[in-house]
Amino acid sequence: MNSILMVAAEASSVIYAQRILENLKEKNISVQAFGVGSQQMEKLGFERIGKSEEMAIVGAAEIISHYGLLKAVFNGLLKAAAERKPKIAIVMDYPEFNLMLSKKLHAMGIPVIYYISPQVWAWRKGRVHTIKKYCDKALLLFPFEIPFYSKHDVPHEFVGHPILDELDEKLFDPEYRTVHRSQCGITDKEIVLGLMPGSRRLELKQHFAIQLETAKRLSLLYKNLKVLIMVAPSFEKEDLHPYLEDFKIPFVMIKDEPFRMIHLCDFILATSGTATLMVGLLKKPMVIIYRMKALTAIFAKIVVRGTKFFGLVNLILQKEVVPERFQGDVTPEKLVPLFQKYIDDTAFADSVRNQLGELRNHLGEKGATERVSQIIQRYLKN
Repeated sequence: MNSILMVAAEASSVIYAQRILENLKEKNISVQAFGVGSQQMEKLGFERIGKSEEMAIVGAAEIISHYGLLKAVFNGLLKAAAERKPKIAIVMDYPEFNLMLSKKLHAMGIPVIYYISPQVWAWRKGRVHTIKKYCDKALLLFPFEIPFYSKHDVPHEFVGHPILDELDEKLFDPEYRTVHRSQCGITDKEIVLGLMPGSRRLELKQHFAIQLETAKRLSLLYKNLKVLIMVAPSFEKEDLHPYLEDFKIPFVMIKDEPFRMIHLCDFILATSGTATLMVGLLKKPMVIIYRMKALTAIFAKIVVRGTKFFGLVNLILQKEVVPERFQGDVTPEKLVPLFQKYIDDTAFADSVRNQLGELRNHLGEKGATERVSQIIQRYLKN
């Protein structure tokens, strides 16, 4: 039986890896898939050498503290690859780990496909040379990536963004929205502020308390405000409970498909990440925030050059459609006025919604998973 090595360590890429496995299974294509993934992937027969929920880390300090785990998984993947000689390796996001892994796999003669490739067009552009050297092909999510990879002579194929395959068109139906909100105990008169604290534990620690305090202050200004706390796939509701002991205002906590949770909201305070693209696709006005440990932030400012933005929707649209705030600017004092403008100035909020409506034009067409599956099948036949 053919084997495939897959590395999906980030919460944002795990679902796309899962969809690939489901697609192959639906086609009755038997493969032995192994690598880094989620519990849901394991239920599909995936053999986990690394667990995505343990490896979704960010920042220099976290990487150092998790070095033993990362090294063990890295060595485990190389050992398994040497023994099983997979027909193809699919690496997703997680660039520092995956680029080093790609170098080793390339030396073994194993073809490497980089799916959900790093945003080298936005920052640390030099990594494109590493991708060119050690990866057989990069699968591109955005049409505007094509000229960048072409310029650097990197073999590539445009597949579109798999996030579109997760987007149910009924989420744009006002009647369905009313019904869905009612099912969650939300009335038409309530303003729903969604909080997205992130998918990693350090992100939760850095952002959630500030988000809750911002929501508290807004609740004093708007008596019809209801807070909706969205639980990332990498967490359970219980993980968030310690932060909520002194949070006494009305709120709903939900763990569901991300698009369905976002759909319930009017405005969202979101930690930077792929989830903000989902928020943008549903045309929800938001504020994007990100806080790092001080040392990591200094390093980030050194390596992130040539781009004005860190929020994904602003990066894609090449303008600050929604406010984004970093480090010391992530405070309730500075965040509350941004939401007051959204709530009080309906024309401004509508303008943001209209601009977010442009996002879809930058993501290609639905069917990315099917296109990736077909590429994998070509390698399996070799």
